[in-house]
Amino acid sequence: MRTFFPSDSCKESQLNAINPQSWLQVERGKLSKLSSSHTNSSSIESFIKVPEPPILPFFKPIDYVEVLAQIHEEMESCSPQERSTLYLLQFQIFRGLGETKLMRRSLRSAWQRAGTVHEKLVFGAWLRYEKQGEELIADLLATCNKCAQEFGPVDVSQLQVEVNGCSKETVAMNGDKSLKNVNFKIGDEIIVCDRQKIASLSAPFHAMLNGYFTESSSQDIDLSENNISPLGMRTISEFSITGSLSEVHPDLLLEILVFSNKFCCERLKDACDRKLASLVCTKDDAVEFMEYAIEQNSPVLAASCLQVFLHELPVCLNDERVVEIFSHADRQQRSIMVGQASFSLYCLLSEVAMNLDPRSDKTVCFLEQLIESAETDREKLLAFHQLGCVRLLRKEYDEAEGLFEKAVSLGHVYSIAGLARLGYIKGHKLCSYEKLSSVISSVNPLGWMYQERSLYCEGDKRSEDLEKATELDPTLTYPYMYRAASLMMKQNVQAALAEINRVLGFKLALECMELRFCLYLAIEDYKAAIRDVQAILTLSPDYRMFEGRVAASHLRTLVREHVGSWTTADCWMQLYDRWSSVDDIGSLSVIYQMLESGGAKGVLYFRQSLLLLRLNCPDAAMRSLELARRHASSEHERLVYEGWILYDTGHCEEGLRKAEESIKISRSFEAFFLKAYALADSSLDSSCSSTVISLLENALKCPSDNLRKGQALNNLGSVLVDCGKLDSAADCYINALKIRHTRAHQGLARVHFLKNDKATAYVEMTKLIEKAKNNASAYEKRSEYCDRDLTKADLEMVTRIDPLRVYPYRYRAAVLMDSRKEKEAIAELSRAIAFKADLHLLHLRAAFHEHVGDVLAALRDCRAALSVDPNHQEMLELHSRVNSHEP
Repeated sequence: MRTFFPSDSCKESQLNAINPQSWLQVERGKLSKLSSSHTNSSSIESFIKVPEPPILPFFKPIDYVEVLAQIHEEMESCSPQERSTLYLLQFQIFRGLGETKLMRRSLRSAWQRAGTVHEKLVFGAWLRYEKQGEELIADLLATCNKCAQEFGPVDVSQLQVEVNGCSKETVAMNGDKSLKNVNFKIGDEIIVCDRQKIASLSAPFHAMLNGYFTESSSQDIDLSENNISPLGMRTISEFSITGSLSEVHPDLLLEILVFSNKFCCERLKDACDRKLASLVCTKDDAVEFMEYAIEQNSPVLAASCLQVFLHELPVCLNDERVVEIFSHADRQQRSIMVGQASFSLYCLLSEVAMNLDPRSDKTVCFLEQLIESAETDREKLLAFHQLGCVRLLRKEYDEAEGLFEKAVSLGHVYSIAGLARLGYIKGHKLCSYEKLSSVISSVNPLGWMYQERSLYCEGDKRSEDLEKATELDPTLTYPYMYRAASLMMKQNVQAALAEINRVLGFKLALECMELRFCLYLAIEDYKAAIRDVQAILTLSPDYRMFEGRVAASHLRTLVREHVGSWTTADCWMQLYDRWSSVDDIGSLSVIYQMLESGGAKGVLYFRQSLLLLRLNCPDAAMRSLELARRHASSEHERLVYEGWILYDTGHCEEGLRKAEESIKISRSFEAFFLKAYALADSSLDSSCSSTVISLLENALKCPSDNLRKGQALNNLGSVLVDCGKLDSAADCYINALKIRHTRAHQGLARVHFLKNDKATAYVEMTKLIEKAKNNASAYEKRSEYCDRDLTKADLEMVTRIDPLRVYPYRYRAAVLMDSRKEKEAIAELSRAIAFKADLHLLHLRAAFHEHVGDVLAALRDCRAALSVDPNHQEMLELHSRVNSHEP
């Protein structure tokens, strides 16, 4: 889901969050002090509230590895028609895990392996929907003479429709052989037709003209009562001779379509179907023609109309006529409209509708259609759970309960969270607690189970459950937020901030940023508060705080009055300080402020994009890059930003071309830097290193600020190290450190290590750890330069700072395996696999299972890993080896 899917129960059970009206009522510059909040915990409680975690409308199996493995195994033996549906289920699992890249890859696989035109339509539309806002990339590729219409229109004429000829053998030949022609009378007009040509159109016509009916010996036949016009009959006659339809008005085609259906003229009907399909251009065309397509069972026309609707997602769902078509189609109508891809279609429509408004009637209608389209248990449990979540939001509690129960009965344990929440709403708190306790005791527990159970207990029990939830799944944000708010209520300010900073150190969640903003307001630290709200607005310019009641931009304006203004020079000094201390959120805030005060916006938006990429916010980074392009002060600067846009979206060669175009206009730092970056990434030839070195040296000769020159020196040092020029590399790193590019400590440490000076490398990394605000990667790198005990300590610190980094788990597991502690080694990997679908973790665990002789577990992990990356060569080899040993 792209939008936050809030739990309705949290709106009911919690007190209101901060009431912003007191902010909005004061005059600018006269904000009332919150000093009473320092000593009055009840006022803090009314100021800082944490909403309960939502029940997410996702497929969340107890053991996602097992389900991924099952899907992979089914793919090995299924028909091509079933494969796309399996990729869709794989997509749903990755969505439940929050793995955006893997989700999109599964969708792409479904599209690539689509066995039917309908599946191609649906998954192509889904991928276009996921890529909304990327039209600029297609335009830029066009300037490089490269077509980006990857998910463009599908030729619906490829749709295969079974067309039977006339079964002459089953009809007695009794016609008058002397009657070569037949005259069809329609009103006052006579249309002369070739009797045998017309007879060949269908079995009914053949029986009429050659069988035992009186018409078989009649020259004249009256067709006036069959709703066909003279012009229509002439067109049919011409078709009977030529086998094709000439240019015919759409209204006449529709008339002929109805006639061909009535008289079972399948070839004629198919020709009309395809001709009409080629005429569907607009949404209004599609609305009009879809009705005929369904009434007349015309699948090609229906597919053409469907393509128009899907191409205009999500906008077309604002048209009630379109919603009506999708909402009220029965099984037969769905078959005509989308063939066997009904479940895939309604998965897409449901997701789009939920993103628009999860509480809307159309969302409910689409999910009801999804339930009707579901065939397997896995499809049904997903559909029941999703509709249960929507019913819960709409406060339709009895209906939601029935849906969650059905999902649970089909094996979706996560739906028990929905039942527990409903029980709590209805006043059965103890029953809800017992439901979760029963689940925890009967399966291998997951973090969400303890998180959900914590809602139904108090005091130490709640704290224990939330600690256990974080231990099992550190990516859950609610436990950190609850603990931070609780500590704040106990007036333990520093501990509250430390708790929320834990999660913000590895997961830039907007709801956590909002809570920290509130914490800083409560202690009147307006400088820190303005930093956070400006970072929030950088990530999401339209973000609204306090359950959507107040625009973040409005709060920013009010807080701004309590922070001293900075000159341009102050801003640059602040940016250098934050950049050199690797304070990326602080740097974002400074750049936001600099953008407001004017100046070279293109350069600033570009800097913003670099920070956002470093913070793993690719969508926001792309938005900033597009703004940089829009505000470029020159042609050569614009070309550089276009090059980065292309490079960052995987079009490396085109990015390189843009850099070269820019250099032809003006030799600039950024153009040379981009060219060096793109060349190093696009060329597999080691000989290109000298060219990259030359480009970076040229960049350093061009005017630029020290922030970027430090980055260039750091990159140049890395290339020189790869070329074995360690002394030259060291000079680069030292020069970078002189201009406060703190990350150069890591490169210099590497040089010392390659010179067999491990101790100095360790010291160098220690300097980076002391200077950097975000230092998980520094601890991880330092662990390579010390003995085993210190390595273990550093990697434990990495996991504490950033539990999403997988190397520490792998290292600890390998050490345990070396010590012949196989169970502990596998458990260490399983700890991380439970919340992160990582190829390397699965690969190593599969190898461990193979080593201890657990072939089935090894095969399961291999299959799951190949779902994450189906082309990984080592994984394929291990899978082949393990598969050969399967009993």
